[in-house]
Amino acid sequence: MSKQTKKHLGGCPVAYGTDIFGDRWTLLVIRDMILHGKKRYGVLLDAEEKIATNILADRLKHLEAVGVVNKAQDPENRRSYIYSLTQKGLALTPIILEIVRWSGSHLKMNKSRRELLKRIDTDRNGFIAEIYARENKSPPKLAI
Repeated sequence: MSKQTKKHLGGCPVAYGTDIFGDRWTLLVIRDMILHGKKRYGVLLDAEEKIATNILADRLKHLEAVGVVNKAQDPENRRSYIYSLTQKGLALTPIILEIVRWSGSHLKMNKSRRELLKRIDTDRNGFIAEIYARENKSPPKLAI
């Protein structure tokens, strides 16, 4: 039995979720991909939180292994890769948006972040549809 299988024997959805995306850096990588459309290693590395190169590489490898992101060779530069969200990764969009909303009620934010929060509050479904469209994927049929 693999280490991954052992972690989820109890079937706890919270434990499963935290194993997939429950650390700071993983959530920030997912945030940058969902909210900012970042797809390249160097662009992800340039986040304001200043993630270390080894940590970013580890988190991207983990996210690829669990099916949250795909890694493909960049057709314009064969030495680099493009990371894209899978349907499983895009399904984290509502979670990221709720973290933004929760944080917005407890944190002083700059103007652009207040505008993001306003957009989430006034046009959540449209915002989610734009994120899915950018990834060339169809949003889920369920009401969000």
